[in-house]
Amino acid sequence: MLSLRIRSVCCSLAILVVAQLMFVEPLSAQTVARCGKGWLELIDGYPVLHLKGSPREMGFQHGALLRDKVTSNMHNLLEMKGNETLVEFGPIKVKPRQAIESIIAIQKPFVPQKYFDEIEGLAAGSGLKPEDARVANFIPEMFHCSGFAIANSATKDGTLYHGRVLDYAIDWKLQEHAVLIVAEPDGGIPFVNVSYAGFIGSVTGMNAEHVSVGEMGGGGLGFWSGVPMSFLVREVLEKGKDLETAINLFRDNRRTCQYFYVVADGKTNRAVGMEASFGTFSLVKQGEAHPLLPNAVNDCVLLSAGDRYKELVRRTQANHGQFTAETARDLMCRPVAMKSNLHNVLFEPKSTKLWVANATADKQPAADQKYFEFQLSDLLKRRPEATSPELPLAAK
Repeated sequence: MLSLRIRSVCCSLAILVVAQLMFVEPLSAQTVARCGKGWLELIDGYPVLHLKGSPREMGFQHGALLRDKVTSNMHNLLEMKGNETLVEFGPIKVKPRQAIESIIAIQKPFVPQKYFDEIEGLAAGSGLKPEDARVANFIPEMFHCSGFAIANSATKDGTLYHGRVLDYAIDWKLQEHAVLIVAEPDGGIPFVNVSYAGFIGSVTGMNAEHVSVGEMGGGGLGFWSGVPMSFLVREVLEKGKDLETAINLFRDNRRTCQYFYVVADGKTNRAVGMEASFGTFSLVKQGEAHPLLPNAVNDCVLLSAGDRYKELVRRTQANHGQFTAETARDLMCRPVAMKSNLHNVLFEPKSTKLWVANATADKQPAADQKYFEFQLSDLLKRRPEATSPELPLAAK
């Protein structure tokens, strides 16, 4: 059974099967700089970071090409937010950094070495201290989210869409450092990661095998003896060839805390909701009900909490069988999205299209902002301008 104990301050996911809608092409594209096999460009003003090679090479490219964004983001997280009190035990005050350093020590035996190598590269490229880069990349293990999904007969033409609403720490200014990462890891499946400067893990992504995934969290704080959530999602993006492979990666790895996921496969038009937590693994398939998700909708998996869940069900039932990409995007509008809505993403896994919206610097939710359109298969074909600046491969 899927035990959903979803916090109202977290994120929401959707899988939507709807008709394709044409969107406006990017207005402009400009290469900012190159570094080894990696490069940074702006597409309609949105930073798109291309990484390629070994873990350390990708980390270095990330740090060098986004140096200012990485250092600014990490300073805010580690110096400003990192000095706030997390919990108090009488006269003892525990700060986030102290807690995360303890978590790293617990999780290190379960983390593939390639992620530490990538973090080392990130530190070298950006000028961060390696210990700072490590702490920052384990921050997602401290926070949790929620989600929803719909599929097949809910559509006008049968196209699978996977929508993702992330409600998460909008006051941490992450939206000011948003970046789309297009990664081609040696020996792995190319993928796109909707992320933030300095973070190598993922909570929202899609790969070239047409598999998309989004994370949502519950409770379970303290159960950290396993693979960190954001690195487990990375494993799915790099190795998930289909829905079954992705499910098995979640099931077979040692997991932490309490996390839920939505995974979609554009090749088969199938999707699942999943709890993959410390000591617990279970699935909710399309059209299935659950005691905490009582309003089953045909070909849908709807995961959310309280009034947001009720509103999501109402919207889905009202337009069942008529969804287009535009109306699927409307499913992610407030109040399904919260005031803390950090980013919204709509995936079309079959074509590898995605649409991304981010919150603004003045904390206006992503649901109210412009969506940027991309297509992973096209992004993988792009090449940098040969006359653009080239950064050195070694830190000075």
